[in-house]
Amino acid sequence: MGVAILAYVLDVVSKVIVVARLEGHASIELLGGFTTLRVTRNSGAAFSIGTGMTWIFTIIATCVVIAIIRTARNLRSLPWAVCLGLLLGGSLGNLTDRILRSPGVFKGHVVDWIEWPNYPVFNLADSAIVCGGVLAVYLAWRGFQIDGTRQVAAGKNDADE
Repeated sequence: MGVAILAYVLDVVSKVIVVARLEGHASIELLGGFTTLRVTRNSGAAFSIGTGMTWIFTIIATCVVIAIIRTARNLRSLPWAVCLGLLLGGSLGNLTDRILRSPGVFKGHVVDWIEWPNYPVFNLADSAIVCGGVLAVYLAWRGFQIDGTRQVAAGKNDADE
């Protein structure tokens, strides 16, 4: 729960700051141009897929949040707790934008503000979701279960690793 709260708070606070300080101003280049701070509004999903279909992404994000909360009831694994915390915090961060930001309730555009060369503009919620997703794939690949147990491939045991 702590990871989810931290991811959510960092995302919301960062968006409040960048909208107040950067929106309507020139982009700020950092690290020799490797990172640019530029406020954009995204009505779609990652890579601007589904632009203008905010209500669909609001429903999907709500379902993801509910699924994570239901799954968390059976959680007995610290790595999975971190994973689900990142996914939950990030999902809630972008869902908050979709529900509360302009152009209207449940039609809000997500605030993105971090840009790397040859990569779409993103935010901290997106980062949390990607990190949580990568961690989920790794944990599943290594056989870690949410109940704290570990399954290994047939013919192997933990001592073989």
